[in-house]
Amino acid sequence: MPHVLVLNGPNLGRLGVREPDVYGSLSLADLASSVDEWTAGTALTAEVRQTDDEAELVGWLHEAVDARADVVLNPAAFTHYSYALRDAAAMVTKGGLRLIEVHISNPYAREEFRHLSVIGPIATGTIAGFGFDSYRLALAALTGPAS
Repeated sequence: MPHVLVLNGPNLGRLGVREPDVYGSLSLADLASSVDEWTAGTALTAEVRQTDDEAELVGWLHEAVDARADVVLNPAAFTHYSYALRDAAAMVTKGGLRLIEVHISNPYAREEFRHLSVIGPIATGTIAGFGFDSYRLALAALTGPAS
């Protein structure tokens, strides 16, 4: 059964209390519960993780490559400037795995500095602006065969 790592970057551990007008009122635990529900009865298993540490997130991407696991990645603030994360994410996609970049909000509808993603150009695809449904849509995309 294919395993997917659902990886979340900085400040996403504060979901539900951080800017609920932007990110909603659901918590990271709610996201993990939703991911379990969305993958139940599918060919996928998924594990939700969150860190505020760039090095740890890079290490998890290395782990995905070694384990041959697809990735759903919300890089959060690292989206805009972390070349270390970009290079690790490129190892995922260049290794024949899929990496879907997700965002709860639509970065292009927010401050201009959020309009740049260093992850998007190497991602298999990007889904943004649908709240937690961004993750659901990414997981649904991963239930199909890799192209």
